[in-house]
Amino acid sequence: MSFLTAEWRKLALANYELSPDLLKPYLPHGTELDIWNGRCYASLVGFMFKNVRLLGIPIPFHTEFEEVNLRFYVRHKSEGEWRRGVVFISELVPKWAIAFVANTVYKEHYEAVPMRHTWKNDGVSQTIEYDWKKQGRWHSFHLDAATEPMPMPVGSEAEFITEHYWGYAKHSETQTNEYQVTHPRWEVYEVKNHRIDVDFAKLYGAGFAELNQLKPTSVMLAEGSEITVEPKRRIN
Repeated sequence: MSFLTAEWRKLALANYELSPDLLKPYLPHGTELDIWNGRCYASLVGFMFKNVRLLGIPIPFHTEFEEVNLRFYVRHKSEGEWRRGVVFISELVPKWAIAFVANTVYKEHYEAVPMRHTWKNDGVSQTIEYDWKKQGRWHSFHLDAATEPMPMPVGSEAEFITEHYWGYAKHSETQTNEYQVTHPRWEVYEVKNHRIDVDFAKLYGAGFAELNQLKPTSVMLAEGSEITVEPKRRIN
């Protein structure tokens, strides 16, 4: 049985090219950075969890909520094949219980903070915005996009960013938690405008201060889908 089933919807992604040296200290044991066309990426991602079930059971007042995370991309070789996955620097949700379970079971880096979102669609364009409060101020990620989804081009940057189906979290210096995330291939929307009002240094530490001035290499909006998070296993 899947540990968690849900829907991830309206995923806003801002993708930044960073120096590998910045991210290497965060690598869990047994993983290496996953590089695309010579670029090392980290992504700011905001989306909605919907219809959340834990071990098949909906938890009252915890079936729908926002998440904003900062993540980067890795790979791990298992049985002669590469598994492409993500490592999270930070994950923010508005539900304390969700953060507690994820941190306890998967050794992730969740924190509960005040959050809100806006979805608007007038038939011509749609507005997606995620807001969260931390370090005494509200941060926001805003997109204006087309309303008709498009197939994701094969071999594209969007495919690289979204087609990572494993999660990795450092359990110790010599052990890593690995878990699989399943979902179908997503459709994407044309992004017309975006606005990112985030103090990366305050949220993620001085090492990420350069993101305050750095423009993202791309900004995406994916529709999302039903997903599953499978039980973890330990890599020694």
